[in-house]
Amino acid sequence: MAISVETFFLDPHSQGTLQARIQQMIAEGILSGRYTKNEKLPSSRRLAQHLGVSRITVTLAYTELLANDYLESRDRSGYYVSENAPEPPRFTPQHPSHDSVDWSRALGRRFTGGATPEKPQDWASYRYPFIYGQADPTLFDHANWRLCALQALGQKDFQALTTDYYDQDDPKLTEFIARHTLPRRGILAQPDEILITMGAQNALWITAQVLLTQRRVAVSEDPSYPALRDILTQSRCNLVPVAVDKDGLPPEALPGKADVIFTTPSHQCPTNATMPLERRKALLDKAREMDALIVEDDYEFEMSFLGAPSPALKSLDTDGRVIYVGSFSKSIFPGLRLGYLVGSKQFIREARALRASVLRHPPGHIQRTAAYFLSLGHYDSLIRRTGQVYAKRRKVMEEALDSFGLRVAGRGEFGGSSIWMRAPAHVDTHRLDEALRPQGVLIEPGHAFFHSDAPPVNFYRLAYSSIASERIPDGIALLAGELSR
Repeated sequence: MAISVETFFLDPHSQGTLQARIQQMIAEGILSGRYTKNEKLPSSRRLAQHLGVSRITVTLAYTELLANDYLESRDRSGYYVSENAPEPPRFTPQHPSHDSVDWSRALGRRFTGGATPEKPQDWASYRYPFIYGQADPTLFDHANWRLCALQALGQKDFQALTTDYYDQDDPKLTEFIARHTLPRRGILAQPDEILITMGAQNALWITAQVLLTQRRVAVSEDPSYPALRDILTQSRCNLVPVAVDKDGLPPEALPGKADVIFTTPSHQCPTNATMPLERRKALLDKAREMDALIVEDDYEFEMSFLGAPSPALKSLDTDGRVIYVGSFSKSIFPGLRLGYLVGSKQFIREARALRASVLRHPPGHIQRTAAYFLSLGHYDSLIRRTGQVYAKRRKVMEEALDSFGLRVAGRGEFGGSSIWMRAPAHVDTHRLDEALRPQGVLIEPGHAFFHSDAPPVNFYRLAYSSIASERIPDGIALLAGELSR
């Protein structure tokens, strides 16, 4: 396939004849790396028509570039970027234009500098990646996911793949969530009470945008998911952090008045605490008393390999005040970016309208592929296999932590994929992380999870979702060795 003719433009400020300007345009494209070796150029006729010049002018420019080894001619095929063409410079070319905008004044709002920590993109190259939220490719069912993707690409599903649903979702995926996923959490919902989102984080953002204003009060757990804190800060609401204990969010510690309460009752983030049934009922009573809504993030409920998970908070809700957030990104793979919201029809209607104004709907092909993967039983097999592996890894990690006397601050009662750790008071885990990286060890410093200008710096999280069992003891040994210095 030839390089698109639309990528060629003559610089109106360039000097010289038309032939020289065309030569310069193509040579600069090769030197900048935009056109790479063996790429085919447009025919002289097409390029001439596009630039509004004579064909002979383009032909002469091609001939000169051929002589200078920028191009090569292939019999009955056309002109290609030569194998011997000069290499693009190894430095980053300077952009010719000057940005004269005062962006410190032009930006109406800023979204950088939030609490969400940056994770290394090359985490898989580390031998001991105790990093949360990444998938282990050895556990994923690539073959059946590929078959489901091919099925979704078939002629039978062509309309579902190509249709602009506008503000709607793939009915197959919505139906599976309503009939199979939610009942496992004790939740009954109709399709018009479900909205597909681009992961749980997108679901939380939509919820905050719909429910919160500058005059409303939001309660968040402390510590909590850093991205949620960014979302709530950006909404400009009045944010009240409430410290969690060994049982999660304590209802008696809530402020006298709140409009929306964000919580992770089944698997507190990041401490892994599970809220007992009586406290869940007390939280619902407290929300009813304040006429507050509750947003329940039920992440990782599928990873309950140590016992059956507690009933979802929404399953206990008789008032319709709980909005439920679920995700397939943790249980299938993070890059899937597929989650869902469950709530009253009135709320979902507004959330759907907001989503439509931003991104219409998640890609139809991804939704249909996921629907097949779920409905054909591959998802359940994946969860069962992953749970068995995680159970083994967790056992190995707990034994290693115990053998080196490292302090566990919180572990999931029913499973999960990580353990919340507490280092000695004098240890800064951000510096600990930096010291461990050259040794091939990745940990997650915990300070970003806390609502404070001066958060505790001696907490950290160890995940076992991305590291093989046999590597865990050696990685923990390196961690313990660094802590003992």
